Amino acid sequence: MSFEKPCYSKKAVNRAGAILASADIDFEKFTWALDVLANWRASHSYPINTFQATLRKKLKGIDRTGIVAERLKRTLSIIAKLERYQSMELARMQDIGGLRAIVRGVAQVRMLEILYREAKFEHELTNSKDYISSPKPDGYRGVHLIYRYKNKRAPDYDGLHVELQLRTKLQHAWATAVETMGTFLRQALKSGLGDEEWRVFFELTSAGFAKIEKCPAVPDYETLSMPEICIQVAESERKLRVLEKLRGFSVAANRITEGKGQGSYHLVMLNYDDKSVTITPYSVSRLAQANKDYAEVELRARNGEPVEAVLVSAGPIKALKKAYPNYFLDTHDFIKQVRKMLAIAQDYPLFKSAF
Repeated sequence: MSFEKPCYSKKAVNRAGAILASADIDFEKFTWALDVLANWRASHSYPINTFQATLRKKLKGIDRTGIVAERLKRTLSIIAKLERYQSMELARMQDIGGLRAIVRGVAQVRMLEILYREAKFEHELTNSKDYISSPKPDGYRGVHLIYRYKNKRAPDYDGLHVELQLRTKLQHAWATAVETMGTFLRQALKSGLGDEEWRVFFELTSAGFAKIEKCPAVPDYETLSMPEICIQVAESERKLRVLEKLRGFSVAANRITEGKGQGSYHLVMLNYDDKSVTITPYSVSRLAQANKDYAEVELRARNGEPVEAVLVSAGPIKALKKAYPNYFLDTHDFIKQVRKMLAIAQDYPLFKSAF
């Protein structure tokens, strides 16, 4: 297998991160920093490939319908995070290499979490976040486990971090809708930023989804009943016309161009002006070329082209679409659940009298 190894010291990686986050850009320094980041990011492919094999094995005994996907964090997302958290060092960023498991429900998330917490392997669990028991204020829910990689057979990768995200299908549907809407509004909704009205809508829907899963609701919404949440969702949806917008995105996303050949990795590029999706497959032996092409598309995006890309591994194209529906503008599951909430709201006199 052809996996890239780290070519720079952590000191150099941190220096590159500081340059990328700086407002004072020297072209030569910035180009060097991008090269360092490209190598540092690509080096995470080996650790996450190791983790995904283990994850698939564990998932078989818990949820055979579960989905596993791996991805390298987008360059623009890395830079934005460095800019947002000025004390953060690039070499210590924990979510550059990530895996995601999407399962039926909370019970399956907990079973998988226990298997990992009790696992006996060399990798060190350095951090964990339970956003199901304590949702983020913006509504995000899921479980994150952060590992520091360690492997005697591949010491070059020791110390790199791998983030494992465990989500239910409902939590995944919500996160997908946030990313999709954020893309077209040109707002960082995923990072808890953007217009307040949109943030409130997604906080409310997350609170409703938490009620469905019998889990703690988002902060500030704990005392609301399900009907009260649904009424507020309906009021917000009517004002913002959320479902109309999301349905429009999905209909327009039928223009999908798939490259020839089979691949373990896929470069998925979304053009959010003409709402087209291009999928380019790469074999494991062409992973270096995949990372190069990924970086080139991201440079186009940085220069103003209306494109977003992600390099992922999720098995067949069908599984890829389920794991990364936001790149295919597929928010069907989210729309379905919101419609149920609107139906609940319409059954209450308080809602009917207001409209």
